[in-house]
Amino acid sequence: MQLTITYFALLRDQRGLDTETIDSPAATPAELYTQLAEQHSFTLPSSALKVAVNDDFAHWTTPLKDGDTIVFIPPVAGG
Repeated sequence: MQLTITYFALLRDQRGLDTETIDSPAATPAELYTQLAEQHSFTLPSSALKVAVNDDFAHWTTPLKDGDTIVFIPPVAGG
C-alpha cells in the first residue's frame, strides 16, 4: 500500500527529506517505523516518539490503510 511519511527534527535530518511516499506492507505505525528505522538507520527508538495518522494522534497499533499520511513526532527541545 502507498503511505506518505512526514519527518520532523532529527528524523528529517537523518532521512534527508521532509516528506516521502512509499510502498509498504506495514500494517501499523509500529511496523512502519521498524521498517524505516532499519532502512535509514534512525537513532530514536519508537518509545521516544509520538505518531499521528491523517493529522490525528494515533496508537502505534492503529491499522494503516492505503493512502494514509503518517507523522513520527520526535521529542521537542526548547528554551
